[in-house]
Amino acid sequence: MIGEILQKFLKKRNIPYTSTDRRLVDLWTRAVGPQIAARTLPETVKRGGLYVRVSDPAWLHQLQFMKEEILLKMNELTGKEEFRRLFFSIGEIPAPPPDVAVPPPGAPIVTPLRKRDREMIRESLAALRDPELREILERVMVREISRRREREKRTDL
Repeated sequence: MIGEILQKFLKKRNIPYTSTDRRLVDLWTRAVGPQIAARTLPETVKRGGLYVRVSDPAWLHQLQFMKEEILLKMNELTGKEEFRRLFFSIGEIPAPPPDVAVPPPGAPIVTPLRKRDREMIRESLAALRDPELREILERVMVREISRRREREKRTDL
């Protein structure tokens, strides 16, 4: 609300202003996953409409088919019917800050996992139906176990 007023005030005076609602960006990222979030930027919510900037026409076209699913996920995450419509426009997407850099999926693992570690991960994630969530949790578990194995090696020396 205050952000919208400030934005209108500065726009009237031809002063460039961009603000990012971190809550909205975090919610968007949780709803669509890191791949889509890297190519999009949720800008604002007005009267139930979520306005999202998209990096290029191909992604915009693909996201058009996912509108209902995205809206359902966004509302599920907020626990209320906050988002009723979704609007996409093409624009520049800023690069994420360097301190938030996440290694890309499939980045090399320092320490290979033991067979029992791989089996434990597989069994732990078998009940998850959401493939994106399963993939994210698998990466987290692999990195954590790998990190622990690396630490064990260092303490044994």
